[in-house]
Amino acid sequence: MKFKDKVAIVTGAGQGIGLQICRQLAAAGASVVLNDVDAALAENAGKQIEEAGGTCIAMAGDTSVPDFIQQMVDTAVAQYGHLDMIVANAGITLFGDFFSYTPEAFNRVMQVNLGGTFFLAQAAARQMKQQSTGGSLLFTSSVTGHQAHKNLAAYSMSKAAIEMLAKNLVIELSEFKINVNTVAPGATLTERTLEDPDYEHTWSRLTPMGRPASVADIAHAALFLLSEEARHITGQSLLVDGGWTSISPSPY
Repeated sequence: MKFKDKVAIVTGAGQGIGLQICRQLAAAGASVVLNDVDAALAENAGKQIEEAGGTCIAMAGDTSVPDFIQQMVDTAVAQYGHLDMIVANAGITLFGDFFSYTPEAFNRVMQVNLGGTFFLAQAAARQMKQQSTGGSLLFTSSVTGHQAHKNLAAYSMSKAAIEMLAKNLVIELSEFKINVNTVAPGATLTERTLEDPDYEHTWSRLTPMGRPASVADIAHAALFLLSEEARHITGQSLLVDGGWTSISPSPY
């Protein structure tokens, strides 16, 4: 129960990596505010955690909207008394050819991936500063923030920017005992990626460790960076990719 009496907000957690992070946090004693933009997914995910014996509030909403972000922070504090951790996991991937990529798609990717992460970090850090007890911020990046990937120019730059945000916040937040890191998943088996029937076979062939990640692989890394064992780690990005970025074979 290493997260007993801790309170976390996790965004983009109706399924996949975010949900698994919530499950592991709740199983380790944390109280969790679970967010997803899809109300049905959020409600179902929250019920799963409660049925497993965890403590969870599900909040549906768009994490690119600062007012909703503040509502999540206020809810966490009102329900549980304080806020110790956030995982800014919500993000969208809009593939598209560079030559025809639209301003609407570009702006939406930046609004969700960058704006949502920035303003959740801001709202949480304000609360943690007021509490004077420190805390942990964790952002979800991607291997595409380290290695070019076809048709993902906007998404990739958003993920690289998130990692730079974590580095910059070391200057802003260390004096308040708040650490900030990113976890950068590689190919991972989720409900979304498994919609491609060739995904697991393709990425098993391309990944040096012989398989894509499971959501548990990513969640284990995330929980380490949120834990007391990682309190002296800040401004870093942990790649969880089975070695793919070391050799970077293309899927095309």
